[in-house]
Amino acid sequence: MIDIGSFRFRREERLKGRKEIRDVFSRGKRYGCFGAKLFVLKNDLTYNRICFTFPKASKKSVFGKAVARNRVKRLNREVFRLMKSSLLGGHDLVLLIYPDEGTPGSFSNNSRLQSRRRQLESLFLKAGLLK
Repeated sequence: MIDIGSFRFRREERLKGRKEIRDVFSRGKRYGCFGAKLFVLKNDLTYNRICFTFPKASKKSVFGKAVARNRVKRLNREVFRLMKSSLLGGHDLVLLIYPDEGTPGSFSNNSRLQSRRRQLESLFLKAGLLK
């Protein structure tokens, strides 16, 4: 039987705090694919914590308004929520999301759930986080 609670995205699974995020950027290992980069740092917890962010230069100019940025974050959060049960625990993760090539604010095919899932699977596989 599937434990429905295991699919929740709990508050403690969010990586928060400037210092913690900066540590992952500076000391973590990097894995990249088209459209995203994953930073991974081992923690002493039994579960993973994650933060979704964008490159500083592209926050407003390429990603457009906050509505578009929040949509991309929601899609990535949903993919992570569905995939987290197949990941090894004990890591802090920062997902740096790059905009699609093309017109400002465009989130063509790359923003769809399935393509985001393939993208995150690729990054988690490179990082050796898949069970």
